[in-house]
Amino acid sequence: MLRAALTKIKSRFASAGSSWINPEDYNVVKEGKAEILFPKAETVFYNPVQEFNRDLSVCCIKAWDNLYGGQTKIGRKSKSNSRKRSNTGEDDGTCEKRRKLDDKSAKRNVPSYMRILEALSATGLRAIRYAHEIPHVKEIVANDLLPEAIESIKRNVQFNGVENIVKPNLDDANVLMYRNKSENVKYHVIDLDPYGTVTPFVDAALQSIEENGLMLVTCTDLSVLAGNGYPEKCFALYGGVNMVSHESTHESALRLVLNLLSQSAAKYKKTVEPLLCLSIDFYVRVFVKVKTSPIEVKNLQSKTMTTYHCSQCGSYHNQPLGRATERLNNKQKKSIKYSVAQGPPVDSKCKFCGGTYHLAGPMYGAPLHNQEFIDEVLRINREEHTDDTYGTRKRIEGMLTLAKSEIPDAPFYFSPNHISSILKLQVPPLKRVVAGLGSLGYDCSLTHAQPSSLKTNAPWEAIWYVMKQCEEQKDLQKMNQNSTGYKILSTEDRWLSDENREAFKKLSFEPNEQSGQVEKLRKLKIVRYQENPSKNWGPKARPNTK
Repeated sequence: MLRAALTKIKSRFASAGSSWINPEDYNVVKEGKAEILFPKAETVFYNPVQEFNRDLSVCCIKAWDNLYGGQTKIGRKSKSNSRKRSNTGEDDGTCEKRRKLDDKSAKRNVPSYMRILEALSATGLRAIRYAHEIPHVKEIVANDLLPEAIESIKRNVQFNGVENIVKPNLDDANVLMYRNKSENVKYHVIDLDPYGTVTPFVDAALQSIEENGLMLVTCTDLSVLAGNGYPEKCFALYGGVNMVSHESTHESALRLVLNLLSQSAAKYKKTVEPLLCLSIDFYVRVFVKVKTSPIEVKNLQSKTMTTYHCSQCGSYHNQPLGRATERLNNKQKKSIKYSVAQGPPVDSKCKFCGGTYHLAGPMYGAPLHNQEFIDEVLRINREEHTDDTYGTRKRIEGMLTLAKSEIPDAPFYFSPNHISSILKLQVPPLKRVVAGLGSLGYDCSLTHAQPSSLKTNAPWEAIWYVMKQCEEQKDLQKMNQNSTGYKILSTEDRWLSDENREAFKKLSFEPNEQSGQVEKLRKLKIVRYQENPSKNWGPKARPNTK
């Protein structure tokens, strides 16, 4: 196999008329439809564990192209042509349009229009994969600040035969994007995958992206975004504070990144629409659509929230920063009144356990995913990526299936295991907890961010009550009176109102629609984590360029 690879390298460079490169100096890394000459001396950053990130990105760009590509400036011509076909009866609806895009002959008839910027390219692997695997790509700018990286990109672009699409570029990412803005050169897709925080690149990217364009954002600094320390650094970088020491900290990380993008876009009368937002391994990955909409910018205040979370029992309460009230004017037309929100929603001490509230945010408070977009990504992953080219297909299917199932109006999640440890109870079956909350009229779902955790729109009064009733009454005399669990169980009369007590009488643990949906997902044997591809799996150190 090695001999065949070396022969392939020789033939490619010989046909291109390039000077010979000693193949013994390189490892041939195959991922997707790309083959990368990776130096044995690590002068360029490459992380094999990010294969899932890259596989998912290919699917998402394809989905964006199918759903929204015709809405971009350069894609308007193809969109108008599709409308003409619709008027003649040759195309009846969105589903049929998508099916036609999957047809090879239809793909040949669609002109290449897509301009992609990979602002921090390193080896060029991602850009080369996009060139090989994504249709309708006209140009990909593979940019990096390191001369060693540009040499690697040029070598790999030539080796993969994509010189006509991938353009290596040596420049500071921000300088490149601002220069393109001044020259009115914009990109349909901008991929930001930095080492650490994305903050320095957001403003320039938002000004360099086409209308209805797709931004792909990765942040690997979870020690700041989701850790127990560095709240001051989190605020400095993202304009908000994470949920320190709380189990939902990985979702708060996603919402902090979305808040950064939303606030930055609002300055330019633009909005970001979350299409898919995932907490994955040691990083977060966010896919958003960017468009100009001054009206939608007005809704940003009501979509932004702060969160009060108890340091002892973990209960949380969300506080929107604004209100958007729909009303009828004198002409009986709907209008929206924007006002300041009322609050706070909590007292100075937690009413359940008497603990201290910590403040998190501001952060994005609206839904994290677009259901139509997820459906299209899952379709592409299931119908188009059917061979061994995409090694993480099963994981894409698993994570996105869970993300799709998440209820949209419930920021954050809780762990029945954690609550049981607080109340000193045996951990109840997950379906029992869901059945109890469902019987009270609340929605429940799993979450992609943490195993064995639930998202629900139930108030914490209902959560504590259901968890308490999952088991026979606890003997409070045997509990430590200073423990958090004792304080919650012994003060039920204080935090459970007569109205709630009456409503909770209909509590039942019999299977219902909510528990059925959750159990159905749990029985699918969903793959959420990829197998370790090598020893010392995880984030890698920066390459040594000395």
